[in-house]
Amino acid sequence: MTERAHLAVVGAGPAGLAGALAAADRGVRVTLVDAAEQAGGQFYRQPARALGARRPEALHHQWRTWERLRDGVDRHIAAGRITHLTDHHVWCVERKPGRAEHGQDPIVAPESGSFTVHALRGSAQEEGVAVRADAVLLATGGYERVLPFPGWTLPGVVTAGGAQAMLKGGLVLPGRTVVVAGTGPLLLPVATGLAAAGARVAALVESADPRALLRRAPAFAAEPGKLAEGAWYAGKLLRHGVRTLSRHIVVEAHGTDRLEAVTIATVDRSGRIRPGSARRIPCDTLAVGHGMLPHTDLAETLGCTLSEADRTAVRVDDEQRTDVPEVWAAGETTGIGGAALARAEGHIAGRSIAARLCGTAPDPRSWAAAARARTRLRTFFTALEAAYAPPAGWVERLTDDTVVCRCEEVTAGAVRTAAGSLGACDLRTVKLLTRAGMGWCQGRMCAPAVAGLTGCPLTAGRRPFARPVPLGVLAGLPDD
Repeated sequence: MTERAHLAVVGAGPAGLAGALAAADRGVRVTLVDAAEQAGGQFYRQPARALGARRPEALHHQWRTWERLRDGVDRHIAAGRITHLTDHHVWCVERKPGRAEHGQDPIVAPESGSFTVHALRGSAQEEGVAVRADAVLLATGGYERVLPFPGWTLPGVVTAGGAQAMLKGGLVLPGRTVVVAGTGPLLLPVATGLAAAGARVAALVESADPRALLRRAPAFAAEPGKLAEGAWYAGKLLRHGVRTLSRHIVVEAHGTDRLEAVTIATVDRSGRIRPGSARRIPCDTLAVGHGMLPHTDLAETLGCTLSEADRTAVRVDDEQRTDVPEVWAAGETTGIGGAALARAEGHIAGRSIAARLCGTAPDPRSWAAAARARTRLRTFFTALEAAYAPPAGWVERLTDDTVVCRCEEVTAGAVRTAAGSLGACDLRTVKLLTRAGMGWCQGRMCAPAVAGLTGCPLTAGRRPFARPVPLGVLAGLPDD
């Protein structure tokens, strides 16, 4: 019997699940590798089973879509077509050298095991695991961008996504009185979710100007479902009595051992704080976020080219193929765009992979509906990203003693010195001079701030490993 082609999908969020289902439906053997204990990613994050949540759907939108994805994966797992490796933290994807390029051989008859997906298993992440596959779908999602401000390192200041993860995954509130602040559509479900769960949301502080949304109304009107979703959130905020303050920013977080209050202020079109507009809001939690950035570590290690537009997302073609043979990418790693876009991209990638691994030409007509949705949603989120750009003037408001790199405790003053009198003109040189970006997160958190302070382009840092790896695991790797 001929062994079926084998696809490794990295990430079990909306894109990874849709890609795994589309490929498995067409006869491909799939291994789904994910760091979480349950499938779903951040968007469909589920409470731990031990918590015995009776109504987990109360914390989610699009629950029926999640049920369809979950049931489909469970059906394929039972049939042996999908293997789901939970609690596996992928640190590298290795490709055998000497494979043909896309332009030379558009339909690939794969050799067995062209790729090795290296992961660390378990909570301690000390046991190495290797998965061999003929092709790889990278569905590694994105991560939050948080711009620093005085006091942001106080206990009680969390990311907006972190507060949502605590609620969805642990069924706990980050605090009793919360201010949700920053910019972007993620703030809406975070504020409504916390309020519905019993927190007092003192304010939703959004830096974007509503007129920026109105100027892009034609792009938004093409997605009436998204507009309805926004109206639904607005109704929820009204019902829970949450104040929404647009064109406002958090100037400073106050406290000694932990957060006690935040100062907010109104900004004008140029980002300058309006005199006399500052006011203090008592709270024990600040959930803050300024949008998201794509996770590209694994793609960069494989040599995938990033988009020319901003150099932070993986570039893909109409089939979601990267420019590395037999490597596809889908979801937030190709650009931030939400769960619906991620599912559409995953569906297209899964169909393309199945056809090419079976040695046939993919038929774009088979995913025409998903391709139309992809086009609409990319247009929508491009307009949304422009409307929710980080607030102007945030760099000038940073005091020299504000910590920028939390891992290495590097201040804004040190970064300014590196770019000024020491002459650093790129992020790597700033890193070598100050240690900003040398800590556990390897610059994922502080790089946008360092780029803003220095004026250096924000480019994804190419790393050999996507996470720290024990020396014993590296020493145990085979020589080939």
